[in-house]
Amino acid sequence: MKVLDVIGPIMIGPSSSHTAGAVRLGRIARNILGEEPVSAKLTLHGSFSKTYRGHGTDLALVAGLLGMNTDDERIPSAIKIAERKGLKVSFSEADLGDVHPNTVRFELKSAGDKKAVVVGSSTGGGSIEIVKINGFETSFKGEFHTLITQHEDKPGVISEVTTVLAQYGINIAFMRVSRKEKGNLALMIIETDNPIPNGVRDKIAENRKIYSAIAIEPI
Repeated sequence: MKVLDVIGPIMIGPSSSHTAGAVRLGRIARNILGEEPVSAKLTLHGSFSKTYRGHGTDLALVAGLLGMNTDDERIPSAIKIAERKGLKVSFSEADLGDVHPNTVRFELKSAGDKKAVVVGSSTGGGSIEIVKINGFETSFKGEFHTLITQHEDKPGVISEVTTVLAQYGINIAFMRVSRKEKGNLALMIIETDNPIPNGVRDKIAENRKIYSAIAIEPI
């Protein structure tokens, strides 16, 4: 059992799952996009869709998209801050299928026209799980240093990535690979015990078989 399971996260209330977890989901979606978002379409599922205004989930999700932490005193003003920053946000409600009741789908776009679609759940006590990225099934909780790559589904690509990590003494804790069809594109999530410096990420991204490489700090 972790400390958070007993006392909960440091946060602006009222609910660890509807606010703290929502902030973390917004932050990790922002980091997956890799740039400042200027457009965000948020689709809320289950409990999130029924109570998001009353519990401040809408404010918390937007706060995360702005890069705020769970204890940021500006969270109640997040939507107004987003408007001033030029971040256009819309909310809708839908059934996202067989997922946790506290689930949201982010459709994000940056000023440079970079796009990301991220589906994540707030699973309680401030904990989260990212279950889909750009249509690829996945599972990670933002608790480790994380490398996310989209690459060609060909022999040797995974070993080329892990070789670079090994060269820099970065130990892999967990790894998951997902693909939509054989031989096309694949998504890899590598969670590590060590930070992943920008130079290491850039070296991995130089590989022509790798279309994107994103390094995310624990959230």
